[in-house]
Amino acid sequence: MYELKKINVVILCLVLIVASCGVTFYATTFIQLDMGDKVVISKTDFDKYKGIIETYKDVDVAKYKEMVDRYSEVETLTDYIEKNYYQDVDDALMIEGMKKGIFSILDDPYSLYMNQQEFKDYIESSSGEYPGIGIYLTPNDDNEIEIVAPIEDTPADRAGLMAKDLIIGVNGESVNASVMDETIAKVKGEPGTPVTLTIYRPSLKDKFDVDIVREWIDVKVVKSKMLSDNMGYLRLSMFDENSADEFKKHMNELVKDGAKGVVIDLRHNPGGYLDQCVKIADSLLGKSMIVYTESRNGDNEEFKSDSKKYDVQLVVLVDGGSASASEILTGALKDNQAAIIVGEKTYGKGVVQVVKPFANETGFKLTTSQYFTPNGNNIHKIGIEPDVVVPLSEAYLNMETPTEEDDNQLQKAIEILKEKMNQ
Repeated sequence: MYELKKINVVILCLVLIVASCGVTFYATTFIQLDMGDKVVISKTDFDKYKGIIETYKDVDVAKYKEMVDRYSEVETLTDYIEKNYYQDVDDALMIEGMKKGIFSILDDPYSLYMNQQEFKDYIESSSGEYPGIGIYLTPNDDNEIEIVAPIEDTPADRAGLMAKDLIIGVNGESVNASVMDETIAKVKGEPGTPVTLTIYRPSLKDKFDVDIVREWIDVKVVKSKMLSDNMGYLRLSMFDENSADEFKKHMNELVKDGAKGVVIDLRHNPGGYLDQCVKIADSLLGKSMIVYTESRNGDNEEFKSDSKKYDVQLVVLVDGGSASASEILTGALKDNQAAIIVGEKTYGKGVVQVVKPFANETGFKLTTSQYFTPNGNNIHKIGIEPDVVVPLSEAYLNMETPTEEDDNQLQKAIEILKEKMNQ
């Protein structure tokens, strides 16, 4: 309410400044000259008047009036609410609601305004260390809260939550995407405390409750180990601010230990920072296109790799929880025929966001462009189809403590990698 009224004040001040400067200058110079008198003023005053007039000579008063008229309806509504709503209205919450509304009207689940706590939580989750259950959520087109992916070896993962599951209740209260922020706050909490989620799993057309104890989430972004027959395995769980350095450190170790081929596991990887993804792709590709973006304002970008790369055969594992930056890396490797992609179709997030801090430690995310794989494919809401489709077996899904040998997707990837190396 205050900010809207301030626009009127600013416009009024501009008009008064211009008017008063013009009148004063005219009155103290031209009128007196017409009377046959001269007025001598200091150069400082003369420069001051000249500067003010120069500054505001191009002010389009009509334009600012149009802006005031445009927002007058909003101001009328807020005035009416403040005067007539049956409870007291917090001005700060009204302003916050307006800011959130500007983003929500875009009907884009990836664009949003975040208050201080929400922005703090977002930055914490991007760093890979935060309290909670270890899960990435997004609102879907049906106003439901959808799981992008659980994070490996976290309470959510151990509880058996899966990509595409829907959270429809928290501690017995129904929730949907219209209360996304409140839901995230309820799911998070002090380590050691319990939370009950009501889950709807579309693949089973069934809903059930899951009791989860919160922990301090410390994501190990990269894990690796040597397999048999000079093969390595590298698990990349997200693209955080240090992913590229960690990835290269682990790849260097694998190559040093004799790896001639590597399985890169991107399953349940929800994405992250584009620059980290590009650096990793650059280390795996020869001289080629990685990804390019297109925006409405023409601020398009191309990301290319140089000729340096690891001299190893590659197989990449993906599933429905592989999203965003994971899909950029997958698309780059697939289109450039630098790896064989194994598993299930990826999530389908082909748009890019900027994250910006705003006033008073708040912030926002805004979708600014869409990306295309090297072959020109935009995979938004479509996903990437693997070269070799291998659904995860029901037996594996139903096991309480499955082993590496039980993972049929991984075993298929190892089989294909071995064939590539033998060729």
